[in-house]
Amino acid sequence: MSKLKHDEMEQDVLIEYSTRFLYFYRNNKGVVWGTGIGIVLAVGLTIGYFVHTAQQTAEAEELLGTAEEYLMQGEYDRALYGDEEAFTLGFIQIADNYSRTPSGNLANYYSAAVLYEIEEYEEALHYIVRFRVPDGITGVGPISLHAAILAELERYVEAAEMFVEAAYWDENDTTTPYNLYEAAIAYQTAGNIEEAVSLLETIIDEYPDSDIFSGAQRLKGRLTARN
Repeated sequence: MSKLKHDEMEQDVLIEYSTRFLYFYRNNKGVVWGTGIGIVLAVGLTIGYFVHTAQQTAEAEELLGTAEEYLMQGEYDRALYGDEEAFTLGFIQIADNYSRTPSGNLANYYSAAVLYEIEEYEEALHYIVRFRVPDGITGVGPISLHAAILAELERYVEAAEMFVEAAYWDENDTTTPYNLYEAAIAYQTAGNIEEAVSLLETIIDEYPDSDIFSGAQRLKGRLTARN
């Protein structure tokens, strides 16, 4: 967002709320003077909130873009923690300091993904839990990541349940059977063979054209042969 557009946004907000206050004042002078400073403070705080939110959103977008560039270059440390010499922030600082903005929320996901990649699983869990998952197909990846982090922490039953959630977050012929398969593996690792087989049968019965179909058949065969 350019500085000009940012300034125009602030001006629009100030004009809108100032106009509302003036209209209210002209038609309710007695009430305004009767309630005194309270009304003025309320209006001022409302204006301040909206201006501050607009500023935070613009700042977070710009900072996130720089951190994304570091990530695409494979500079994980700078992507996570920024660069003091370049006066940039990383995903973690953006997530912590701009949590109420869309970019701050996305920074939670980025932080978790990078921390997962460098095997800092406890920290990764901290940030993925904070991520507000969007509806639809774009929410499947973050939920799958959450499940994978739990699996790395050897919390296999929770991981399996999270993989199932990912499977049905946006049901389709690709991500649904994949996540059901991952859930089956997590249940297998946890020793819950019955639940694992049940999920594999769901893949075999309902998603015969999926890429994971053959793998589901083989794993089911191995698990049932043991019992």
